[in-house]
Amino acid sequence: MTGDLEHSSTAVSGAGFVAAIRSAAPYVHTYNGRTFVIAFPGEVCLRRDTERLLADIALLCSLGVRVVIVHGARPQIEEQLRIRGIESRFDNGFRITDSCTMEAVKAAVGILRVGIEAKLSSSLANTPMAGSRLKVIGGTWVTARPLGVRNGVDFQYSGTVRSVDIAEIRSHVSKKQVVLISPIGYSPTGEAFNLRNADIAEAVATGLGADKLIFILESEPGRWSESLGAGDSGQLPLTAAERGLTREMRARSLPEEDRNCVMAALSSCRSGVRRVHLIGVDGASPLLRELFTRDGCGLMISAEDDYESLRPATVDDITGIKELIEPMERSGILVARSREQIEVEIATFSVIVRDGTVIACNAFIDYPGEQSAEFACVAVHPDYRGRDLAAVLLRRARSLARGRGYRTLFALTTQTPHWFLEHGFIRGSRADLPRPRREAYDEGRNSIVLVDQL
Repeated sequence: MTGDLEHSSTAVSGAGFVAAIRSAAPYVHTYNGRTFVIAFPGEVCLRRDTERLLADIALLCSLGVRVVIVHGARPQIEEQLRIRGIESRFDNGFRITDSCTMEAVKAAVGILRVGIEAKLSSSLANTPMAGSRLKVIGGTWVTARPLGVRNGVDFQYSGTVRSVDIAEIRSHVSKKQVVLISPIGYSPTGEAFNLRNADIAEAVATGLGADKLIFILESEPGRWSESLGAGDSGQLPLTAAERGLTREMRARSLPEEDRNCVMAALSSCRSGVRRVHLIGVDGASPLLRELFTRDGCGLMISAEDDYESLRPATVDDITGIKELIEPMERSGILVARSREQIEVEIATFSVIVRDGTVIACNAFIDYPGEQSAEFACVAVHPDYRGRDLAAVLLRRARSLARGRGYRTLFALTTQTPHWFLEHGFIRGSRADLPRPRREAYDEGRNSIVLVDQL
């Protein structure tokens, strides 16, 4: 019963709600027991909607995600320096931290950390945190070393990560505790050093072998996708990301914190973190949209080049293929195939898979005795039409046919002849079909024959 909870001001239809829950369900199953490192700068903590972000993180925890949070504190440090009348100094992206500045750093980080812990510990009714019972824990897990003197500049109490107590962090997240790490590290000699939160997040995610490292930025990385050529997926394999993000940073005047995060994202991916997400703060719960919708709302760097891949189908794809073609079978566009038939013919299928979901498929049926093949059972998920994924499948089919020395590739269709004509096929007749296919031709469907002379 939800009568005691605050209702959203945005009405959601029953069908829309059910569709959203069902589309998110595969991600809920996948993320359970996984480890995410979530990093955000101090600027995000100044926003009025910070509580929403923390509530979204609490929701992840309730779904079984193991969470490590790494926060920044640059604007909070600036405010403490202003109060103390101390000038803020930077060189090459690092703060020059003398002893007085370090006192301001400690004050800023302490105040901010307490505020984050308080919000994460809230469980008030009529708020998004209602019913949550998070346990937030911190510790001296980050060992630091001083940056020292670089190009004649003494950075004093500014440091870099020397090591992280990964075993201790892993122990706490395995107990469903939220680990909160602040941008301060400690030396074996008992000194504290001011660190960059992006560097800490990279070290923690790499050490844990985190399933995801998520950077929440002031900028809106989802708006970078077009210029980077990532398409509507907002996803880049590491090799393309290294080139594209370097161009992006040259072309854009990004805040220093965001630049640090981009560099840490690339480095983390090189070091084995499978997926790194860069997301902004605008709109409704960008963290949840990025994680629980197929297209997300930010930019994802993947260590795997096959996040959206074209490959031969396997038996694991049978359910996905069947779900994809069933609506077209019901409307008469495709000839009906049983699950058993697909299983028998699975070696003839190619699929385009996006994040584990089959979004396009086709069958390639050989007639080697007549040096011909059929391009059949072509289907594209409705959400991905307009990207000409069928043309991608056709290129693969042509390559297969030429590689086997075939002379023709043919297709039969009742409703899409113009697509084939636009892609180089010509009108044919039943007589142009290989004998077995000619004998199996369904007069009742009266399909149009189209032929590609390879």
